[in-house]
Amino acid sequence: MSQSQAAVTPDPEVDPDTAAPAVTTRADRVKRRLTSPWATMAALVIAVLWTIPTFGLLLSSFRPADQIASTGWWTFFSNPELTLDNYTEVLFSGSDTSAQLGEYFVNSLMIAIPGSIIPLVLASLAAYAFAWVKFRGSSTLFVIVFALQIVPLQMALIPLLQLFVTFVHPFQRALHEAVPFISDQQFPPVWIAHAIFGLPLAIFLLHNFISQIPGEVIEAARVDGAGHGQIFFRIILPLAMPAIASFGIFQFLWVWNDLLVALVFSSGTPDTAPITQRLAELAGSRGENWARLTAGAFVSLIVPLIVFFGLQRYFVRGLLAGSTKG
Repeated sequence: MSQSQAAVTPDPEVDPDTAAPAVTTRADRVKRRLTSPWATMAALVIAVLWTIPTFGLLLSSFRPADQIASTGWWTFFSNPELTLDNYTEVLFSGSDTSAQLGEYFVNSLMIAIPGSIIPLVLASLAAYAFAWVKFRGSSTLFVIVFALQIVPLQMALIPLLQLFVTFVHPFQRALHEAVPFISDQQFPPVWIAHAIFGLPLAIFLLHNFISQIPGEVIEAARVDGAGHGQIFFRIILPLAMPAIASFGIFQFLWVWNDLLVALVFSSGTPDTAPITQRLAELAGSRGENWARLTAGAFVSLIVPLIVFFGLQRYFVRGLLAGSTKG
């Protein structure tokens, strides 16, 4: 046998079909596990178990009040009867002491939108500073900010309220005198409270994302003469948009569903109270108005669903960011 024939003769002990695959990355291993049949089956089971109570609540919101009080929602399939009375009573009933649900709906928007934008803006700037602006004590300060997440919200309510009385309210009164348009507004303390409670987690998450941006990109921008402002607005913000949108969804849902902070830092009147306060009023002192509560709960779900599905692609990209590293 010639040397050329020996060179092309395959090794009989190596089977090309069973040969070891190429070295896979961590992203490939994670993707294989998440797309396995067992993972898919587990996700379907969790989705069904999570959806059944919500589906029962939806059916109950369209059932007559007497049937809701006497039978379970699953009896709808044997005795189907639907009505819009619950939604009509929730949306269009009001009094001198309790306004219609639409007014509380607007109040929640006035609280949730600034209460989400303010911490996002401040956290983005702080995360960029911690990640790419070197200054003395930055690591210690970042650890302190991270540690603030363990402080229970309930423990900070009274000290924060005292700070508002000492510093914020005098400034707010002066602002009211200068700008009569907001003379009756009580939303700024609620915005500040939600921003304070949301900043530690926002800074931590955004810092982890922004710090993973390749340093070559930042250095190239600096070589071209870009300052921190240009780097932040032209490079950091576009690249960090998935992480910003992901936290924005969480922050908006948390502020929208909050009742405690809004009750403590707002006047509690229909002019400033959120929709969660109205839902508590709809339930009654002993939970006897269950029919109205089911309808009001689904009315309050409209905006969170719009926000989630509108930013869903950013949300998924933000969750998967960092998992594609090898």
